[in-house]
This record gives sequence, structure tokens and C-alpha cells, in this order.
Amino acid sequence: MFLNGDNKYTDETTKLMALVRKKPLPVHVAIIMDGNGRWAKKRGLHRVAGHRQGVETLRDVIKTSDDLGIKHLTIFAFSTENWKRPVSEVNALIDLLVEYLRKEVMELHSKNVKIVILGCLDAFHPSVRREIERAVELTKDNSGLNINIALNYGGRAEIIRAVKNIIQDVNDKKISPDDIDEKLFSSYLYTANIPDPDLLIRTSGELRISNFLLYQIAYTELVFTQPDVLWPDFNKKTYLEAIVEYQNRQRRYGGINT
Repeated sequence: MFLNGDNKYTDETTKLMALVRKKPLPVHVAIIMDGNGRWAKKRGLHRVAGHRQGVETLRDVIKTSDDLGIKHLTIFAFSTENWKRPVSEVNALIDLLVEYLRKEVMELHSKNVKIVILGCLDAFHPSVRREIERAVELTKDNSGLNINIALNYGGRAEIIRAVKNIIQDVNDKKISPDDIDEKLFSSYLYTANIPDPDLLIRTSGELRISNFLLYQIAYTELVFTQPDVLWPDFNKKTYLEAIVEYQNRQRRYGGINT
């Protein structure tokens, strides 16, 4: 459970925790949680076992984020492309999500965690939507860590949705074409009122973005783990190492250092 997880850090991890606290932390960390299926296959297990183990990893990452005071943690839980997977795996992923919310939401709420959904929920069964909406409603006024869960999410679909809504509002004379700038466009995205990610982490060694937060990551620092670090193997130490990597970079936003 979130509160009852392993609170004991190894000596190395304790040193890393102290190190990352000395420099500015990312306000917003986004994670592509890749490699669950490969983790299971390497062990002769069904892919679902990898996803279940990945939930345990997520618990640790949430707790570490909360311990550090990171404000936003965005996780790529289910993409618009994931529907192409075998029905049995899709159903297992959705069942795991519902199970996680049922088990954890009260504890997350007690920790002042806010749950936000990025994506379109229309494709999910009404019973699944109710469970998701219950968690969102319960935690909506919390002011601690924001867990932004990307569900049935695709970056291109998000941009197209934003364009359609802007066109509709122009046609309805709610806005003028001259009003359209980056700030206004961002307000039509699922991430409206959420700062762009400072750090994006992808596990498993894959070097691609996979249609995740395409507009928002224009100036995000990207960190890719080694191929042997699949999501179920990701832990406090590798998370802190990714943050140290971020802290050691110079963010110029197209300018130069003075």
C-alpha cells in the first residue's frame, strides 16, 4: 500500500536522496512505463504478471515523488494504440487500473494526493468510468502531489481535439483567431493548468516518445534507462539517478547560457 511501502532506503539511495535535495527539483515528471511484457516473458510468465509487478513499481515512484515534494507526476497508463493489443491483455490492464484505484484511493486521499485523468474515457465500460470518476471526485480538492493518469490518451488525438474545439469556439464567436497563441492553445489540451513536464523518463531502453505529450514536451529533458531496466525493475535508486541526470543538465530553451 502507498503508506505502508518500504520506507527504508539503502545507504546509496539515502545519499542520492540527500544529493537531489541540494538542487532544484523538477516540478513535473512524466514517465513512459515500458517493459512490463518483456519483464514477464524473461521469467516465463504471462504478460499480465509484468503489468501487476509494474503496479508495485508505481507505488514506489509515487511515494518517492511525494517524499521529494514533486508537484506533478504524469504516467502513461493506457494509450489510444493499446486497444490493438489482445483483448485479454486489454481487459487485464483495465481490471488492474480499477483494482488499484479501489485499493489505493483512500490512502492516496489521506496523503493529500490529487488524481487527474488525461484522455477520453468514453471508450471504457460505464462501471470502469464510475470507478475512475469516483477517485477524481474524492481527491479533486487535494493540494499535494498531482498524479496525472494518461488513459486512452494519444498526443496526436489530443492536438486534433484541441484544434476542433478551438475552431468551434471561433465559429461560435467565443474567441477570435487573433486570440490564438501558445497559452490559449495549451488551455484546450487535457493538461490545461498543468505545467509542461520538466523531465520525461522512459524505461526499457526504447528511444522514442510513442505519441506521449507531443505538444507539452517541446523543452522537456528526456532520460532513457538502459535496456535492462524494464519498468518492473525501476526503483527508488534508478528514479533518483534520473533526477540527478536532469539536475546536471543546463536548460537553455533555445537561448544560450550567460
